[in-house]
Amino acid sequence: MKKIADFLKGFSSKKTKIIFWIFAVIIFVSFNQSWANKNGEDKVIDKSVKEQEIEDDFYRQVPIFTEAVTLIRNGYVNETKGKDLIYGALRGMLSSLDSHSQFMDPREYKEMNLETKGEFGGVGIVISIKNNLLTVISPIEGTPAFKAGIKAGDIIVKIDGESSKDISLYKAVDKIRGETGSEVTLTIMREGARKLLDFTIVRDIIEVKAVKEAKLLTDNIGYIKLVVFNEKTNKELEEALDKLEEHGADSLILDLRNNPGGLLTASVETSSKFIKRGKLIVYTQGREKKDTMRFSSKGRQKSNSIFFDCPLVVLVNEGSASASEIVAGAIQDYQRGILLGSKTFGKGSVQTVLPLSDGSGLRLTTAKYFTPLGRCIQDKGIIPDIVAEIKEEQKAILRDKPRQKQENEKRETEEEQEQNENEENGEKVYDSQLQRAIDLLQGIKIYQK
Repeated sequence: MKKIADFLKGFSSKKTKIIFWIFAVIIFVSFNQSWANKNGEDKVIDKSVKEQEIEDDFYRQVPIFTEAVTLIRNGYVNETKGKDLIYGALRGMLSSLDSHSQFMDPREYKEMNLETKGEFGGVGIVISIKNNLLTVISPIEGTPAFKAGIKAGDIIVKIDGESSKDISLYKAVDKIRGETGSEVTLTIMREGARKLLDFTIVRDIIEVKAVKEAKLLTDNIGYIKLVVFNEKTNKELEEALDKLEEHGADSLILDLRNNPGGLLTASVETSSKFIKRGKLIVYTQGREKKDTMRFSSKGRQKSNSIFFDCPLVVLVNEGSASASEIVAGAIQDYQRGILLGSKTFGKGSVQTVLPLSDGSGLRLTTAKYFTPLGRCIQDKGIIPDIVAEIKEEQKAILRDKPRQKQENEKRETEEEQEQNENEENGEKVYDSQLQRAIDLLQGIKIYQK
């Protein structure tokens, strides 16, 4: 007992207390680490079990496919080829995933990868499969389709008289493009129209400048019309901004209406003109977090640019898609500018082309685009800060006066074509959305003063 008492008495010394607490901490950390390891192992085991169950369920379904193929080959009224059945199954399988995934046979895959040295004719529209319908994302301004009166949201029901039902995106593009000077007739179903509209368009060489227009408006408001995101966008936009700044621009309207998008890199470079270096512009997220790719602003060559801070309005509409939505989403998330117009198209997914052993290939959606604040663009689009629909009065006439039939529709189509021609010839056409943007910037300037 005396030895124990002496031990306890010695334990009360300061040095011994320190030693005691060191041992206590070591024991606690060791126990906590052991528990964490066990808990982590349990999570890994749970995940592994779940993945194994999914895998087992998949292989239980495979015999059903084999059984169906056997029944078709033995019982179908006509003799079938195994390759046709497998290719057909693959087309259906990919199309059931989403409107952008597709199977390509060897010919389609080869043509897709072919680097054409010559020029080919086209009409100047960007199309997609939306809700199982061949839909115009946007006509590119200045092209034959735009001049003919094709609009964003138009549904192409026929191409040269042949139905587009269940057509693949590749085949649709292949049918629409062709030799320069040749014609293609697109039969369009348009919201508000009481009949199908036929547009016969002459194919032409499609060469589009990224910056269609850059000018100084009233009250030192700069205006840039950006029609596509390609490899020239960065250079052309940089030159346009420098030109506007030299002429005294102190605010800007960036017009992305009917811009169908293009290169992801070009959208990041464009955003970098207005959002300072280092800030996240967009990221892609696949099934696993490890598949995340992040793209940040690179800033401008001119670090003291007024366009990092000056009042900014971005015009968007239902024809603004993909790269346009990336730019609009980043500017909105950082409250760098004000979006004005109508809801954008909602094309925000990443497709990867994967070759197969027989020369065919898959175009597979592998990720989606997200704005800096984590908003998904796909199928949702970007809602502007100020919703300003254009030509609502014309839509009301179409809805409320059904007695005005084919004659009015024909006249409206002719008027639209004439308006487009006037725009191309440089004649002044009233643009209510642009005018609202000008009024907004003028109001901001007055408030700042």
